[in-house]
Amino acid sequence: MLSTDVHQEIAKKIFQCFKDHSQIPLLNTSYPELEVEDSYRIQEHVVAAFQAEGRSIKGYKIGLTSKAMQEMAGSSEPDYSAMLDHMFLDESSETPLAEWASPIVEIELAFVMKEELSGPGVNVADVIRATDFVLPAIEIVDFRVALSPGMDVRDTIADLAAVGGVVLGGNPVDLRDIDIRNVQGSLIINGETREQGLSSAVLGNPLTAVAWLANKLSEFDVSFKPGDVILSGSCVRALPVQAGDEVVARFDNGFGDVAITFT
Repeated sequence: MLSTDVHQEIAKKIFQCFKDHSQIPLLNTSYPELEVEDSYRIQEHVVAAFQAEGRSIKGYKIGLTSKAMQEMAGSSEPDYSAMLDHMFLDESSETPLAEWASPIVEIELAFVMKEELSGPGVNVADVIRATDFVLPAIEIVDFRVALSPGMDVRDTIADLAAVGGVVLGGNPVDLRDIDIRNVQGSLIINGETREQGLSSAVLGNPLTAVAWLANKLSEFDVSFKPGDVILSGSCVRALPVQAGDEVVARFDNGFGDVAITFT
């Protein structure tokens, strides 16, 4: 484990990257002794720095929800991060590419909580009971720790699991009305369908991912609160974007579209 002083030192660098859209080298290279637990401690300091400015936690994202991605990142489980209120962008709005360091986009299903949910021992049935509704979403993944060969889960966890922004759609769907495992999603850029996949690609069931996170957070005495937005993980490959790109996430089963444009 690194010392608390080093955790804070790294967190300050990452926090500054958020401010000026800059990047730092791989943490696992600069700090070879870095462990996964160190990265989560660094993440907590970054989140605390935002909270000190008056920002609030509005939910959590889950990453590395496929075995292939876990193997690439050198992890045996998903990762996660808190999401702050300023990370939520309006649907169909425009965002300047210059406000991001190295953005890529993913499509996801977002669970909105109606009840507090805390582990351990949370299962899929508990998630269904605690969920108010599900929304279509685009996640803008961004990297303050520069994406480069040798990057692993230690780098992304410290970097708030590479979360940048979230765009929520406006068509809520009740879990009781659909089979959440069988939702098809498409990532469309400038009118061209670039990626397609089924929601079952997320740990076999997006509900499993949400239950995993509720149980994982209980290790830190953290629980989901009413109104929290939980990004369950992407069912397709993330793709880079350029200025001028219009990005649309399209889901069947009544979810519809959600869009964002990069200028």
